[in-house]
Amino acid sequence: MAFRLSPHLTVMANAAQKASKRLLRDFAEVEQLQVSIKGPSDFVSQADLRAEQTLREELNKARPGYAFLMEESGESGSPNWAWRWVVDPLDGTTNFLHGIPHWCISLALERRLPDGSSEINAGLIYAPTSDEMFWAEKGTGAFVNERRLRVSARREMSESVFATGIPFGAVSQTRRHAFSRTLAAIMPQVAGIRRFGSAALDLAWVAAGRYEGYWELGIKPWDIAAGMLIVREAGGYATDAAEGDGDPRETAAIVAANPHMHPKLRQIVIEGMTVPARL
Repeated sequence: MAFRLSPHLTVMANAAQKASKRLLRDFAEVEQLQVSIKGPSDFVSQADLRAEQTLREELNKARPGYAFLMEESGESGSPNWAWRWVVDPLDGTTNFLHGIPHWCISLALERRLPDGSSEINAGLIYAPTSDEMFWAEKGTGAFVNERRLRVSARREMSESVFATGIPFGAVSQTRRHAFSRTLAAIMPQVAGIRRFGSAALDLAWVAAGRYEGYWELGIKPWDIAAGMLIVREAGGYATDAAEGDGDPRETAAIVAANPHMHPKLRQIVIEGMTVPARL
């Protein structure tokens, strides 16, 4: 696969593979991990922190002038950055800590544009337990390992499977109610809804055609930065929930799907987010 990767993606792949070696060792000994609680249902393990440190060291060594946005340590580097790494060292931490082999490393490269806005230029999601590496660079298509990806071609809701993130205990009542309204509306129309516990892999699986679509509220930029690009490069749409072409990194609400399902799914999510008028 390496011969097909650009210099940036080569750096990302090498960093992810190095970090994954220690994560896999820790996953094999998950019961021995020291775990601290960052918040209800939001755990940080020593494995998570070590993976982030490894990724920072490897990426910084290869591109010393680039800034960082990382899940655990936040923003660092020049505020006037031209390039920035967006890093989730362990997406699916709760799965990891429960011995569930559905978790990944998510890396994105963000480029600042002349008008001051930014775009994701490259994205890579690596699932060590299945040895699947999903990757894309803007304008060049999306791939898993050496195979090109394409979103599902299904057109009917009744044949479609969607992924989502189910709110947990710490989530606000407003968001829980919005999710409940959306779920109640979509369940009778579809072949299935899945909650596997990793937003980055949900997006990667939309790109691979395994899901027709995915939605989630309250999402973080590092969860979705790489996956958004991979979905788009696979022929799908990844937008915020309220605006058809908005950036979900700004609104913390994402809808991603194939071209046939995206408008249908987004409309259901918008209606679910709308607070019913009081009688």
